[in-house]
Amino acid sequence: MRGSVWYGANPFFNGKTGGRDASALHFRCGGLMSFETETPDQSGRAANDSADGASLLPGVHIPDDLLAECEEAVGYTFSNRNILKHSLTHSSIAPTRGQSNERLEFLGDAIMGAAVCEHLFESYPDYSEGELTRIKSAVVSRQTCAKMSTRLKLDRFLLLGKGLAIHDRIPSSVLAAVFEAIIAAIYLDGGWLAAKKFVLDALRDEVTRVGKSTHGQNYKSQLQQIAQKNFGETPAYKMLDEKGPDHAKCFQIAAAIGSQMFPAAWGPSKKEAEQNAAQNALESIDEVVD
Repeated sequence: MRGSVWYGANPFFNGKTGGRDASALHFRCGGLMSFETETPDQSGRAANDSADGASLLPGVHIPDDLLAECEEAVGYTFSNRNILKHSLTHSSIAPTRGQSNERLEFLGDAIMGAAVCEHLFESYPDYSEGELTRIKSAVVSRQTCAKMSTRLKLDRFLLLGKGLAIHDRIPSSVLAAVFEAIIAAIYLDGGWLAAKKFVLDALRDEVTRVGKSTHGQNYKSQLQQIAQKNFGETPAYKMLDEKGPDHAKCFQIAAAIGSQMFPAAWGPSKKEAEQNAAQNALESIDEVVD
């Protein structure tokens, strides 16, 4: 049974969902916005659900051609497309948090960090630990992940609830999350080498760009010049957190210009954390200007 763009039978919502309106399943697939539902068999499972119950959205069929387009976009073919389906499912449409892509986002973030760190360690033997940290912080940032998601056009394949789907522009946090979830999905389906290849294929140019601009850079000085010129303010740095024993502490610091606080950054010293925080602020200011 084919439904309209917003409404249709959604078998796992039976009026006991605590008020969440998830009857609307929305595919952002290049203007084609539709869904299909399938009639469960005698076991209560839809025809396209796997025998082990791995299907994330029981009774909801994502067209194979749409999943194939997504695989082509990310450059990887899944053995188990349920994992891909899981990675594309936002919490606004999933019946529970555990059936959304949030856990995959968590795993993907760690895998991405490991892949980037290994690449940086091997590719930049002359860079200091602080410089490598600054490159890594920029490359795996939310802003970069959202940019990569947009470049791959992953927004076309997202499964969103009605509240998000009605907006013309998807929040950058959602775009960043699906990029990280895709990384985890590839890792679970194809292993470390497949996930690493995807990460580096997507981020290599960004690593090169940031790497060239980072070597010997003083981000605090740059931020101060821009802040004074454009805002008439001097940046301030605020300590948000610190972790670790006295001999190996890490510090989390955020840069602020007036009342505007920018994304925080960690560093092995207050000096390094402030440099990383200044870099985050510069990237945020560039995004606003762009």
